[in-house]
Amino acid sequence: MPKTIRELADELGVSKQRIQQIIAKLSASKTPNKEGNRYVLNAQDVKNIKDLMGFDNDKSSTSESTNRLVDYDVYLDVIDSIKEKDEQIKILLEVQKQTQNLLDQQQRLALQDKQLLEEYKAEIKDLKALTMVPHDDGEKEVTSDKQPEPENSTPESQPKPKKWWRFGK
Repeated sequence: MPKTIRELADELGVSKQRIQQIIAKLSASKTPNKEGNRYVLNAQDVKNIKDLMGFDNDKSSTSESTNRLVDYDVYLDVIDSIKEKDEQIKILLEVQKQTQNLLDQQQRLALQDKQLLEEYKAEIKDLKALTMVPHDDGEKEVTSDKQPEPENSTPESQPKPKKWWRFGK
């Protein structure tokens, strides 16, 4: 005899919305038929809904004990997965600490490099200031560093090189 969602919800002691949520979770092949806007649940549909909700049709003591064992196994699995997640979190925290230490070291090295660069710039400025000489004295000193030129060396007095194309004339 077909049932409605309300009848099944009253039988199982849950709300109609909960039954509709369970129907939405059912695979397409197990979804009950609709007549208009209402679901009509046959015996197979009721069984599928009860199975998905975890209700068993027979209420024997052996099924309850197996449910308890299954629940205990699920409980142990959940505890194991939580322990595994805790270990992963510890490892990630250690990696984060190492990364933070490396970042701190990198920042310290960058600061040291910047300070050294500033020191080198200051030394270069000092060296340039020592090598720079005022213009008045600079011409005399610069010429003294070079080879001495004869005083009568003017561009007119120096012989001009002859060009090769003028030899033919």
